[in-house]
Amino acid sequence: MRVGVYLAHPRPGSFNHAVFDAVVDELRERGCRVVAHDLCAEGFPPVASAEETGTVSSAPDADDPHVALHRREVSALDALVFVHPNWWGMPPAVLTGWVQRVLVPGVAYKLGTADGGPAGLLNAGRALVLNTSDTPGEREESEFGDPLQKVWAACVLPYVGVADVRRTVFRTVTDSTDAARQAWLRQARQEAAALVG
Repeated sequence: MRVGVYLAHPRPGSFNHAVFDAVVDELRERGCRVVAHDLCAEGFPPVASAEETGTVSSAPDADDPHVALHRREVSALDALVFVHPNWWGMPPAVLTGWVQRVLVPGVAYKLGTADGGPAGLLNAGRALVLNTSDTPGEREESEFGDPLQKVWAACVLPYVGVADVRRTVFRTVTDSTDAARQAWLRQARQEAAALVG
């Protein structure tokens, strides 16, 4: 099974990095062919060009080699994993830019008309989103409506054909104990194993 694992956190040594490493290790131990990307460390360019902003016609070939590589890779994956913090109810800018530049028409979906329904083009039928947060779960839901759940499970992934969207949030991270973090890393491994099991 080919699985893409994408990390979006700029600070080396963050707990997000530990989650990313645990997931990649677990998937490789299970025999998966893992395509692992630390988007910040690799310098993925998140800003879309004017030519890349269409929604109906297939996107032009990417001029940037990073973007071209990611488009080729994502088309061949069987599953996706995203690891990122909750920042202002959004993924970090590098991952938002990745979505906008990689999951483009002709690569990730096809749209006949602007007001029509999309046909997802990705082979990946399942995805796992692992988030960190410093907002307690009850407050996230009652005050903000859990915007990341809507981003991934309602807006982005179903649009490109990913029907099975799983999400786990580790919270609150900043004041967490070492024991809690170790438990979360075990849980991340279990979630990754279940994704490909």
